[in-house]
Amino acid sequence: MNQHHFTERLTKIIKKFESEFELISNERKLLLQQVSQYLVNKKQYKLPVKIIVICTHNSRRSHIGQLWLKMASMWYEYEDFDTYSGGTEATAFNYRSVAALNRVGLKITQKTSGSNPIYVWDYDSKNELFSKKYDEDPNPKKDFAAIMVCNEADEGCPFIPGADARFSLPFEDPKRFDNTELESEKYDERVHHIGRECFYILYYANELLILNSKL
Repeated sequence: MNQHHFTERLTKIIKKFESEFELISNERKLLLQQVSQYLVNKKQYKLPVKIIVICTHNSRRSHIGQLWLKMASMWYEYEDFDTYSGGTEATAFNYRSVAALNRVGLKITQKTSGSNPIYVWDYDSKNELFSKKYDEDPNPKKDFAAIMVCNEADEGCPFIPGADARFSLPFEDPKRFDNTELESEKYDERVHHIGRECFYILYYANELLILNSKL
């Protein structure tokens, strides 16, 4: 997808992400750059990229990471790049996360009802969003990278069957602010934080590819 296909609202947010890369600590950048190098290796061998973002309940951070990584791949025009999410157990894609993502313009709509409803989003309507274990369909079973975005899942799943790479990138859980006056503010902060780092991963991978092409 070309950048001009993004809405003005989303374009503004993405450009804000890019302007804030300097806010990411050098220590954190080194972790993110490991994922970038993984993407570059796949690209150089013309292999598809498949990433599963994993947290305990597959309700908040994992879905946010899944969507931002996919958006970043569209922004930087990566082909054969698919993202997924999962948990160590299934619950539901939390409605607070859905609301926060909609506030930044990702256009997520609920498709079914029930305790674990299915959502779709305008930018990748074929990819249904719902809570699932990381090894359940439609998630890939081999040749994928696992990105662990919470400490509990990271510690509980030191080995992910089928993954050809595993990365630990924990984020603070906005759940602790549920039903408080800070709820919306903290969910928005987490959406922004995860988005900034997901876009940095793709930005840095793109810079590496440009550099390699000049060698």
